[in-house]
Amino acid sequence: MIATDTSALSPQRIMEVGMAFWPSKTLLSAVELGLFTALGGDSMTGAELQKALGLHDRANPDFFDTLVALKFLERDGDGPDSRYRNTEETALFLDRNSPGFVGGFLKMANARLYPFWDDLPEALRTGKAQNESKNGGEGVFEELYREPERLEQFMDAMAGISAGNFTALAEKFDFSKYKTLCDVGGAAATLSMIVAQKYPNLEVVSADLPQASAIAAKKIETAGLSDRVATKNIDFFKDDLPKADVITMGMILHDWNLENKMMLIRKAYDALPEGGAFIVIEALIDDARRENAFGLMMSLNMIIEFGEAFDYSGADFDGWCKEVGFKRTEVIHLAGPASAGVAYK
Repeated sequence: MIATDTSALSPQRIMEVGMAFWPSKTLLSAVELGLFTALGGDSMTGAELQKALGLHDRANPDFFDTLVALKFLERDGDGPDSRYRNTEETALFLDRNSPGFVGGFLKMANARLYPFWDDLPEALRTGKAQNESKNGGEGVFEELYREPERLEQFMDAMAGISAGNFTALAEKFDFSKYKTLCDVGGAAATLSMIVAQKYPNLEVVSADLPQASAIAAKKIETAGLSDRVATKNIDFFKDDLPKADVITMGMILHDWNLENKMMLIRKAYDALPEGGAFIVIEALIDDARRENAFGLMMSLNMIIEFGEAFDYSGADFDGWCKEVGFKRTEVIHLAGPASAGVAYK
């Protein structure tokens, strides 16, 4: 056996990833406790923040200083009289009163996904879902659609993390060539409203199950876009998709196995005119499957949630769409790990 010099190797990265649940749970706990919202645009001493959150003495200062070290809080001064405040990022994204709030998704991740991921080894061994259905409950969508309040919370959470990607899509894809758009599985109509605001001549429909469409209609009315964005009740497993020049699906296709993916792609193809476009917004995995760790971990999350479901690459999307009859595809990077796959009929 050839001797190898290992003196330059370090276990640091292994330990950082292996213990990553420490910083993760620290941040998720801060979101759950409403810490960033409590601070808002103000600053507080450790004692004031402890009191505002109803925490034990043991939390102060360790919990707050850990958030400083993790760059989620700023601290002015040292010692008991020092004052904590939000960073620019946490003020924008983790204060519930901010329009950029994404904490709803993190709260859902903390409440649901965190404990389910404890069973990832079992998911990998069995290929079976590890969510509520594991112990006799219904699947995630059945659970959500049975309770309107939980459904709206989920939709708000997804809207919070998707808005940036939808805004990037409206900037990077030229919708001006088209007259109509239907967002299938439109949830809170976030994509529909963002695109409609940028392209005032586009007729837009957000299509989803009745429970979601009812929530979307309220969001559309609040935004003052009821004359621009309509809702339509559909079950895309049972119904044909509404005819439109552009069909979009945001974080929809990855929820299903290959058979159902192909079914949805065929329905999109049938609903489009010649020259129409089918757009999916996902954390598309890079074709070599080496770089987009988030997209790959999202695919692991699909095992946790659904068993057979999986995320996919731009090359996968290209092959499926061309099998159905689309002429060509392209991938448009949006933000972070997210991209849009576009198929042209």
